[in-house]
Amino acid sequence: MKTTLLFALLAGSNLAYAEAFPHADPAEGKALHAEKCIACHEKDFGGEEGSAIYLRPDRKVNTVSGLKSQLTACTTMLSLDLFPEDEANIGAYLNNSYYKFETP
Repeated sequence: MKTTLLFALLAGSNLAYAEAFPHADPAEGKALHAEKCIACHEKDFGGEEGSAIYLRPDRKVNTVSGLKSQLTACTTMLSLDLFPEDEANIGAYLNNSYYKFETP
């Protein structure tokens, strides 16, 4: 009984760590990033494909929820006409390429 309970708890704990953007398409996110984000990021932050903003030590995005919020803020402030699934695709690309966040 104790072994079964311990196994159930351990198996459940693995489910608690999910991919940050589980149904998103990072390849589509990369294409959207190139189309919608790079020009502004290269101009303001430099780096290859505007990557300096994601790699700087004092970056403001430090969590998955922070990344999601920042994507929505950029979409809104810059009138990028992105759907939530587009933001998720960009988030998946950025997370896979730069942030490496896991959701607890």
